[in-house]
Amino acid sequence: MDIKWSKRIEDLPPYLFAEIDAKKNALLKKGVDVIDLGVGDPDIPTPSNIIDALKDAADDPENHRYPSYQGMLPFRQAAADWYKERFGVELDPENEVVALIGSKEGIANTPLAFINPGDVGLFTDPGYPVYPTSISFAGGVPVSVPLYKENDFLPDLKAIPESTLSKSKLLFLNYPNNPTTAVADKAFFEDVVEFAVSNNILICHDAAYTEIAYDGYVPPSFLEVDGAKECSIEFHSLSKTFNMTGWRIGFAVGNKKAIGGLGKIKTNIDSGAFQAVQHAGIEALKNHTLGLDDRRKLFQERRDIFCKGLDAIGLAYTKPKATFYVWFSVPEGMSSKEFSSKLLEEAGIVVTPGNGFGDAGEGYARVSTTFSTERIIQAVERLKEVKF
Repeated sequence: MDIKWSKRIEDLPPYLFAEIDAKKNALLKKGVDVIDLGVGDPDIPTPSNIIDALKDAADDPENHRYPSYQGMLPFRQAAADWYKERFGVELDPENEVVALIGSKEGIANTPLAFINPGDVGLFTDPGYPVYPTSISFAGGVPVSVPLYKENDFLPDLKAIPESTLSKSKLLFLNYPNNPTTAVADKAFFEDVVEFAVSNNILICHDAAYTEIAYDGYVPPSFLEVDGAKECSIEFHSLSKTFNMTGWRIGFAVGNKKAIGGLGKIKTNIDSGAFQAVQHAGIEALKNHTLGLDDRRKLFQERRDIFCKGLDAIGLAYTKPKATFYVWFSVPEGMSSKEFSSKLLEEAGIVVTPGNGFGDAGEGYARVSTTFSTERIIQAVERLKEVKF
């Protein structure tokens, strides 16, 4: 029997981190001590109050049955309450909030609700690889909007051709940004709202990193800007804020019709997040400040350690105000892939090549500080020994 893949996955490039894992595992089999600074997966355990809430909820037989497609109303209420307290944004939990099985799931499903075959979906480059993939899976045409250092890694929306805008249905944005660590202010978000309304384009803002910020910086929500709720959907993940990457729980908020469209897709694709995990999410959101400063301080300490290492070897970067990544320039004359391969082969360090996040990421690399401080110190010492 000749089983053939569909064209949508036949044409799909290998998922970035799966490809890196294959190279890393080959070295591990050879006995190499590999320091993996690739994936943003916090090493700090989930706070105990959240774990206890899960344990209690898992004992309740009511949570063993199918959950609500949209998410439990108490979970959606907790998300709305958190938005009000954190950002000053009012949300209707019944119509403007939907629970997600992690924000990745919501991002991947969103284009199915708004893109018809041949429609254009815009996404920032470099960026999360799921953005263009989700547009392609929906039958759309992914078109990148490049992010350049000279523009503080903010997109130049005025540079998008009218011929592209006329076919565009949505734009994926992400601030604080992965991988560049760039941040956006309300003035930029105001420009985005004007752009969206003028061109009838839905803004899909991935806000997974708003709570991982340093040096007194407080990232805004896109929805804080006047008119934003009329033209956008915003994704939040409990993964980064509460060290819950494996729990798969998040939510999307925003325009009622946009949330309804995503909810309709989810109704036909999944059966919702396990209710016990939603109860744990309620506990997390209601006590969102518990231990958060300590986690921020730890990530900031690790950021500073790695940045000092970059200073020592003369590689350029902008100190991150948010996220748990460091985005830096590779040595002159080297490609991103050559640099990352050299570090892996000669120093046993995994860093993510910038071009893995899109063509505009060429010339850069990204590290994550979600690994033990000791290992980051070791990585810096190894990095200093590599000859470029």
